[in-house]
Amino acid sequence: MPIRIPNGLPAASVLTAEQVFVMTEQRAAHQDIRALNVIILNLMPKKITTEIQYLRKLSNTALQVNIELLRVDKHISRNTPQSHLDTFYLDFEDIADKYYDGMIVTGAPLDQIGFEDVSYWAQLEDILKWSTTHVTSTLFSCWGVAAALKVFYDLPMLMRQDKLSGVYLHNRAHTTDPLIRGFDDVFYAPQSRFLDFPTQVIEENTDLHILADSPEAGMFLAVSPDGHQVYVTGHPEYDTLTLAEEYRRDINAGKNPHIPVNYFPHDDPNFAPPCTWRSHGSLLFGNWLNYYVYQLTPFDFAKRIPEHEKLVR
Repeated sequence: MPIRIPNGLPAASVLTAEQVFVMTEQRAAHQDIRALNVIILNLMPKKITTEIQYLRKLSNTALQVNIELLRVDKHISRNTPQSHLDTFYLDFEDIADKYYDGMIVTGAPLDQIGFEDVSYWAQLEDILKWSTTHVTSTLFSCWGVAAALKVFYDLPMLMRQDKLSGVYLHNRAHTTDPLIRGFDDVFYAPQSRFLDFPTQVIEENTDLHILADSPEAGMFLAVSPDGHQVYVTGHPEYDTLTLAEEYRRDINAGKNPHIPVNYFPHDDPNFAPPCTWRSHGSLLFGNWLNYYVYQLTPFDFAKRIPEHEKLVR
């Protein structure tokens, strides 16, 4: 089934060229289907690139998904045309009284800034708290994970001495949790952050079920006991060349970055990197939509009950 996106969104032409079935609002209006309603809170500077990455992953499912885009404030972006933001993005006051089946909170390039110094922290905190009563399941990514851990568990931001950058081997937990159904025992996933999420710290300070982690990268994937919150510290949505682009950006900025781990063949940036995480990335988003959004949400999401039965683990 297709994903339904706003008319004219640039991602439509990119995904159509990749043979992804994309349906515009106009066509979808003629179908009598209870599609899932998912809103993406996009905190990344290059919003169009991020839109394409997440929409590509959300399209790999038999479910029809309606997509809306949310911004946290009206900050003037240097990386996204203002016309794009004004045309396709909603403000929180536009959606405060609505209910959603799923929500994605992306990462943000703020992992060396304290929460108190983030200009939109108060607004973001309001949105995250709102999600607990207006969204069936919310997926947090990278810096979004740190923000959610602070809001819901009062866990301070933990920092690494050096940036974690590369494609790391992760171990899945020995559990029947449907979020990792079909996962290999070990799998690759990109990481790109100064943030630190030590497995032991998460286990000792939260009630989250850790479903995958890595000795080098710490916690990769965790879920709340009721399935309403999913925490993904890495970037399974990344394109093949995203880490390469970040590496060269940091070089041009004079940051002298380390070569991303296990990414370029022979650790040589002159070679084109392979994508070794595509299948597990698609599987993760597909499982989330199926088991944590579709199977937990009521038919009338405006009548969402506060607590659902826990999933069998």
